[in-house]
Amino acid sequence: MMMYQAFQNYTDLTTPWRSSAAVTLSLLNQLPLGVSAKLWRRLGAALELMSRSSLTFKRPAYGIRPILVGNRELEVTEEVVYATPFGSLLRFKTEVADGRPKLLLAAPMSGHFATLLRGTVQTLLADHDVYITDWHNARDIPLNEGRFGLDDFTEHLIDFLDVLGPKSHLVAICQPSVSALAAAAIMSEDDHPARPASLTLMAGPIDTRIQPTKVNEFATTRPLKWFEDNLIQRVPLQCAGALRLVYPGFMQLLGFVSMNLERHVKSHVELADHIAKGDEEKAAVIRTFYDEYFAVMDLPADFFIETVRDVFQEHRLPQGKLTYKGRMVDPAKVGRMGLMTVEGERDDICSIGQTVAAQELCTSVRAYRKVHHLQGGVGHYGVFSGRRWNNEIYPLLRDFIHVNS
Repeated sequence: MMMYQAFQNYTDLTTPWRSSAAVTLSLLNQLPLGVSAKLWRRLGAALELMSRSSLTFKRPAYGIRPILVGNRELEVTEEVVYATPFGSLLRFKTEVADGRPKLLLAAPMSGHFATLLRGTVQTLLADHDVYITDWHNARDIPLNEGRFGLDDFTEHLIDFLDVLGPKSHLVAICQPSVSALAAAAIMSEDDHPARPASLTLMAGPIDTRIQPTKVNEFATTRPLKWFEDNLIQRVPLQCAGALRLVYPGFMQLLGFVSMNLERHVKSHVELADHIAKGDEEKAAVIRTFYDEYFAVMDLPADFFIETVRDVFQEHRLPQGKLTYKGRMVDPAKVGRMGLMTVEGERDDICSIGQTVAAQELCTSVRAYRKVHHLQGGVGHYGVFSGRRWNNEIYPLLRDFIHVNS
């Protein structure tokens, strides 16, 4: 339980070194390079790597670019429409939002912020009034704000949809697919006026018994107590959320980095080389990636443990055993809405079959309102970002939402 506190103490202790390196680098960049350009650039590369040798716990900027509508370029502004201690309903507002389909993008609550979906948002804005679940870092949430579990995640989706109002559309990326389907089922059963007009699940773990991945196997080959004993920590005393139980973002990042350590080391060697050669364009690409990658977010312990148990170990949703606040979640209650599922051929996190399983569970959705798309040649992130998302997947999603509006 003291690992996180030790990590924070080390971070605080070494901050002056990184700050000094950043200041020195700033001064160095103001000097004329002259005949010693190569030497100064190598020194600058070393100083930059030193100044960047830490994590950040603050959400990066979304940085959404202006969108082109017809021959007009329109600015996009961010507006917090509704907020709780654990998350904000963030709207990307443009001048032409009125009349376009309202879309709630359910972002994963993971070791990274919702800003990982900035490319997804950028694409969706061309035709939709886009909102996103902007989750807050658990280390910044005071202990007296209470717990946050899987039910609370689902409740947030229901509340956010209620704010958006009738005929909105829900798109869930990866992990939130379970809660999105649960929210749709509960709202349908209650005949909630703001139940979504369509539900799209993208690369989501609806039934992880199907072709289990290494991620799924990791979750099932250890007892729940192992996760509680080895991954759960208390937030350091220096933070606003002091003593809250969390799965720290830095521990999640270490796991990701260790899986591809050689590639990350190589990337930083390349970064230093680009800086030393004065190739700012190539250096900027690496900087941008790691600015996002090293921005980490802690997960509330209750949410993490319940997700491991309910989704990955006990498979409660596909077995008809998932509950929401004591109520059974019945996907067969989902009705009067379109259902779209999307999977990636090379997805090694959520394999083929795990998301489309929702189609069989939602027996009340009419066949002509069901759509499934298997995208060839993409892995997990290619389902919602990159060239094939923009050119092949998004047009299908756009048309699906239009038909169900």
